[in-house]
Amino acid sequence: MALTPQFGSIVPSQLQQPLANNYLTFDGAAGGNFAQQYLPELYEAEVERYGNRTLSGFLRMVGAELPMTSDQVIWSEQNRLHVAYDNCTFNSAAGTITIPVAANIINVISPQQTIVVMDDFGGEAKCLVTGSQTATGVLNVLPYGSATLATEGLVGTVKIFVYGSEYPKGTNTTIAGTGALAVAGNDYPIQTITPAFTQFSNKPIIIRSQYSINGSDTAQIGWVEVATEDGTSGYLWYLKAESETRLRFEDYLEMSVVEGESVAATSTIAGVTGTEGLFAAVENRGNVQVGFSAANGINDFDDILRNLDTQGAIEENMLFLNRNTNLDFDDMLAAISAGQSGGTAFGLFENSEEMALNLGFSGFRRGSYDFYKTDWKYLNDASTRGAMTGPASIEGMLVPAGTSTVYDQILGTNIRRPFLHVRYRASQADDRRMKSWLTGSVGGAFTSDLDAMTVNFLSERCLVVQAANNFVLFKGI
Repeated sequence: MALTPQFGSIVPSQLQQPLANNYLTFDGAAGGNFAQQYLPELYEAEVERYGNRTLSGFLRMVGAELPMTSDQVIWSEQNRLHVAYDNCTFNSAAGTITIPVAANIINVISPQQTIVVMDDFGGEAKCLVTGSQTATGVLNVLPYGSATLATEGLVGTVKIFVYGSEYPKGTNTTIAGTGALAVAGNDYPIQTITPAFTQFSNKPIIIRSQYSINGSDTAQIGWVEVATEDGTSGYLWYLKAESETRLRFEDYLEMSVVEGESVAATSTIAGVTGTEGLFAAVENRGNVQVGFSAANGINDFDDILRNLDTQGAIEENMLFLNRNTNLDFDDMLAAISAGQSGGTAFGLFENSEEMALNLGFSGFRRGSYDFYKTDWKYLNDASTRGAMTGPASIEGMLVPAGTSTVYDQILGTNIRRPFLHVRYRASQADDRRMKSWLTGSVGGAFTSDLDAMTVNFLSERCLVVQAANNFVLFKGI
């Protein structure tokens, strides 16, 4: 019978050289494992090759978490104060301008009001409204600077806005229509403008996860020391699995309301409604900047400022950026003279540079705005948005700082809330902000005869994005 290699045997070789079969192995199938006489040098702790792997924290920096007791949260936002219309057509011969009335656009301009008429090519005329039809949106106008509208040189569609009114001496506020709108016995009084009710809503979603382990494996001691981001430590491997499930779930709490999408009417998804997340809200109601780069630098950024001027003009804003966009901002700022552009500012952090830098922010001022920028890990991580490039990539977000005043439908009063905040379901009976509980018969749970432990996680929440017109989403190209 031929001799086969046994544990500890040496296989002869023609040359004097080290070979794999000349050595005792620690973990090989034919090796000795722990039966060998020499204990290997063991590194008990795992190497943290990805650093801190958690992604949450963005919403903690910019918002708040508030309880709610309903299936949806409803809020209303103010509309603009002054009257203006885009895409109006005009008839030079008839001296009329037609407002494109629709279901959500009505004509509220009264006779004797004064308007500015502008086209897209630099043409402008100041006119007096001599007649106005609410239903059709037709205005009779006479220019101040010439005899008729035809001589003003306006081209294409026009934009108009009201800047005041002018009445003749000895008249009241009811003026008879003139020109094509002069109908016997039909007067045109000042129209009362009732503010439009602009309402927004969002619905919470239920987020769940769990981790299960049988009773035998909870008693197994490993040689790898558990050490996780939340401080869990020991030689029980299930502690690591349970801890990572919790950390992953906590990330999901933020990722779900950042990435959330409402179920569309054409969707075939049944049983759930979805929720409007941060990205969806800003794309639907906010501003999108495509392809910001260091090459365009200050020109692209000044376009953003000009747009902010037309919106709420919130003085202090925070920039959460991925690595490339953050470097583009650094290059942009490095190319600008601090003396011309105003240098840095840290007003949001009690004007303390040290406080701002400790939080990872650096500040600068441009125009009448202060900006504080920092990296957003979620946009850099290769397992999330960091893996995406091109038009689908999200490269950053501009978030206004401070609070806004809104009318709360539940409380029936005006309240101040951060522009960005989370609402979670809670009442005296149950708090669903972040629930966790054990089931089974292991680990202190005595809810069933199953020889296992199941750790359950649950939350019900949604994100409220108020005044989304002040947010800017940076997207790739």
